[in-house]
Amino acid sequence: MPIARRTFLKQSALAGAALPFAFWPPIPDHPIQAEQGVSCGDVWADRAIIWSRADRPARMWVSWSQEPSFRKPRTVQGPEVLETSDFCGQVQLRHLPAGRDIYYQVRFQDLKNPAQWSEPCRGQFRSAPTKPGNVRFLWSGDTCGQGYGINPDIGGMRIYDTMRRLKPDFFIHSGDTIYADNPIPAQIQLPDGQVWKNIVSEAKSKVAETLDEFRGNYRYNLLDAHLRAFHASVPVFYQWDDHEVINNWYPQEILNDPRYTETRVAVLAERSRQAFLEYTPIPESRDESGRIYRKIPYGPLLDVFMLDMRTYRGPNGPNRQESSSSDTALLGPQQLAWLKKELAESRAAWKVIASDMPLGLIVYDDYVKKNTFENGANGDGPALGRELEIADLLRFLRREQIKNTVWLTADVHYTAAHYYDPAKARFSDFLPFYEFVSGPLNAGTFGPGELDDTFGPQVLYYKAPPPGQGNLSPLSGMQFFGEVSIEGQTKAMQVVLRDIEGRALFSQTLSNEA
Repeated sequence: MPIARRTFLKQSALAGAALPFAFWPPIPDHPIQAEQGVSCGDVWADRAIIWSRADRPARMWVSWSQEPSFRKPRTVQGPEVLETSDFCGQVQLRHLPAGRDIYYQVRFQDLKNPAQWSEPCRGQFRSAPTKPGNVRFLWSGDTCGQGYGINPDIGGMRIYDTMRRLKPDFFIHSGDTIYADNPIPAQIQLPDGQVWKNIVSEAKSKVAETLDEFRGNYRYNLLDAHLRAFHASVPVFYQWDDHEVINNWYPQEILNDPRYTETRVAVLAERSRQAFLEYTPIPESRDESGRIYRKIPYGPLLDVFMLDMRTYRGPNGPNRQESSSSDTALLGPQQLAWLKKELAESRAAWKVIASDMPLGLIVYDDYVKKNTFENGANGDGPALGRELEIADLLRFLRREQIKNTVWLTADVHYTAAHYYDPAKARFSDFLPFYEFVSGPLNAGTFGPGELDDTFGPQVLYYKAPPPGQGNLSPLSGMQFFGEVSIEGQTKAMQVVLRDIEGRALFSQTLSNEA
């Protein structure tokens, strides 16, 4: 039966008064925002991952179009972004047209006030081709290391603006995406009398131990306008290295470092992994939760193999074992088997192996005693320790006649080009190949490193600080990235090493071997 208006209002008021106050949460006095911008990653011919972050609980929505005007857009409902993911979210766009420019925008719908939406945050990328054509991409590593953070006096991390203006198809971030173990001070007094100034944040005032402190490292980097603009224009393929957790880490390690109250590296690494996967556009693996290694097919001319040399490694040590075991692992047996299988099945003209550590440069775990090692190289001589795993892979590539493999890496904070020559190697059962090193993006510059002759690396070029100098600030201009171009008709690959201004330092053209 109909209820009189006065009776309805009275009953409604009484019912409202009886509800607990928590049922009516306060609405923030400012609109919902996506201050960290947008990012895109793992682009295939028909799919891509879109990432963004809200400042409160919200629903993520992504619209995309082939036209910058967003005429006839397609809209995808994304996840609810909650405190459990630090309000980060990602959406995988599917059924994209191949080899086309894609324009997208992210909006967040406030969960507490569904009528309120964030302003659209826009980005763009180009989907991978399905036909042979020109491909061009960049790579580097090492962001905000050695205390060199976002310097407002020089406009922030300018190298990201230099790379953005080159308009590559994508960028490989070869690890050390953050420096969780390197706090950022307000300023650093440099040896030449200059003062390096930093934007600072609470999360970067100490080493990262808690999940929120690891998250805060990513939020700090995203304070940089150049980095946000780069993310909106260039897809990024991410891998991690050591400084996402702590320098030279391995899972079994127990720290003896007074800066840490949590000394179990395995615990720190899992917190770091969660933050890494929350803040980077990486698709969730169906085979292994939290898996970082993966293959990204980028058309008929290129497959990219993203490695993880951290999660499955054995302890750092003298690295001189004569037979393989869990202690000699670098990739680990499961990842190594996966890599062999994927390389053997690849029909791409070029197989780029994105390695977070170089193969033939010695990286000591203890730089004082120089008796323990952090990567595979352990000094001149036959393949021993972790080198056994690399030797097994290289032997497999020769046996299966898998050609046109190129290794790209960072980690050592200078730039170099190496040619691995079996005629000059102690272990010679492999096909010759090239390795190119670049970085840092915004960190201290070191080097050059010592070469290990096990796999016969020959230095074609390097640029590093003068003898007796190290940890040079970005003011020195020694920040580096690499550029790779594949010509669609000839299938030739050209690799160019560049500095912070984009100047070409070295170039090498590689012919495609059918």
